[in-house]
Amino acid sequence: MTLEEHYAAILTELGEDVTREGLARTPHRAAKAMQYLCKGYHEDLETIINGALFTSSTREMVLVKNIELYSLCEHHLLPFIGKAHVAYLPNGKVLGLSKVARIVDMYARRLQIQENLCREIAEAVQQVTDALGVAVVIEAQHMCMMMRGVEKQNSVMVSSMMLGAFHDSPATRSEFLSLIR
Repeated sequence: MTLEEHYAAILTELGEDVTREGLARTPHRAAKAMQYLCKGYHEDLETIINGALFTSSTREMVLVKNIELYSLCEHHLLPFIGKAHVAYLPNGKVLGLSKVARIVDMYARRLQIQENLCREIAEAVQQVTDALGVAVVIEAQHMCMMMRGVEKQNSVMVSSMMLGAFHDSPATRSEFLSLIR
């Protein structure tokens, strides 16, 4: 059974008529949307980076903040939407600026929980750059908490992952946290 056929079956099970005008193409559109929302499964770090790693003598923090992200909760298949702040301490190499956002997107475009998304982004940046430290903070609103269950509209989940100097040095961690405020 194709993804499109599964969507038709779901709509039918919900009591809908998939032949009515408004739903006639919905299974097809929903299947395409889900494939797009989960395209991270078909991407890999090497292709994303595409050689955009450059020699640099800078030893100061590199921070890309407010990277918008869209992901799907693996528990309810509902969206969570927010922003990621990603920093690293170069160790002779810097990453092309857009590649940080592409790493965030690659992992966000998979069925996820936010805590794991933080870890995956941090470990990927660490792997690619061999940085002295990596920090990731994600702030997101979860539709599974807003649209169902407790229905808390203003809740925001914040998660973090600190590696290397960001984990070991309170001063480095504090500098990062003050820069993202």
